[in-house]
Amino acid sequence: MPDTENRPREYDSVLGSQNSTPIDAAVLGGILGVKSRLASTILKVRIAALSEALNYGEAGLDLIVSALQDESMQVKLAAYSLLKDRDDLKVKPQFPQDYLPTFDFDVITVDAYGKENSRSKSFARFFPEDLGNGIVLEMVYIPGGTFMMGSPAKENIRRDSESPQHLVTVPAFFAGKYPITQAQWQAFMGNNPSGFKGEKRPVENVWWHKAVKFCGKLSQKTGKKYRLLSEAEWEYACRARTTTPFHFGETITPELANYNGNYPYANAPTGLYRQQTTDVGSFPPNAFGLCDMHGNVWEWCSDRWNSNYQGAPTDGSSWETGPDDWPVQRGGSWSNNAVGCRSANRSRNSAHDWWGLWGFRVAVASVSLSS
Repeated sequence: MPDTENRPREYDSVLGSQNSTPIDAAVLGGILGVKSRLASTILKVRIAALSEALNYGEAGLDLIVSALQDESMQVKLAAYSLLKDRDDLKVKPQFPQDYLPTFDFDVITVDAYGKENSRSKSFARFFPEDLGNGIVLEMVYIPGGTFMMGSPAKENIRRDSESPQHLVTVPAFFAGKYPITQAQWQAFMGNNPSGFKGEKRPVENVWWHKAVKFCGKLSQKTGKKYRLLSEAEWEYACRARTTTPFHFGETITPELANYNGNYPYANAPTGLYRQQTTDVGSFPPNAFGLCDMHGNVWEWCSDRWNSNYQGAPTDGSSWETGPDDWPVQRGGSWSNNAVGCRSANRSRNSAHDWWGLWGFRVAVASVSLSS
């Protein structure tokens, strides 16, 4: 019988799934077969095809890199795992985004009345940290830069602790896309102190020392040096190159953040007061791709509290000296007025206390896919 171009040859055959393919059936092999299986609607088939793609040189490698953009987090993780140990894909820590997956989102800004005045498409790069049992921590690449930390004198209802404004240069780092969730916390700490239960809600009722302990456990598991954000890193990441009171613009609304909508900012109308936390990612991200930087839960930083910025570091590092050993908190919470959720607003509390308004997110300085 003459050979047919589109007919699988015996030595191209692979064993198919016994649930969907007869055991003696020939399945299209070669790079075309890999491409075909990557288009499958069955998740396990697509993940298996990624491993097979390694057998087909540069063409297969291109397929794996393309899978970093897959809509499925499991497929992204599989592609990332295959790429991270390859000697030919070493990535310099200061430029780690070359082979990182991306996610797309809308960047929204509003005017002083809370009305949307712009919406633009953007994307950010991240790496997924597999914590086991289907729990994933998404770490977003924050490009380095210089910004003016603190609030200007003209900002409405500002506080003296936000002065003096000063230039700070922040090196590139990675920040959690969301505050640490209850599922992520329980995976390492074995308990859930939160008052408002929900796997995707931010963990709360967390005191500072426990947040630091979580970072240590996460570092031990992953081999990376996880930590709390410095206060400068937090404000830089929150602002995402904006200079307005909020990264959304002149104000916020309950459609953009979780706070006490009875007490708006600027000329925004009153709105919904949810009186509890919400699932992380329920609201639009900022231009860096970070969610829940305004409201939901206060986020612990690594710095000690100082009553103003006189003598503050200008290199983005943590300010761990001063007269007050209470750590800094940023971002406001579900219970706070809008003014307390501004990018420049600062607070502090005892490292030994906890409350249903207090959570945190994590940072890591750099990552190499070859490590």
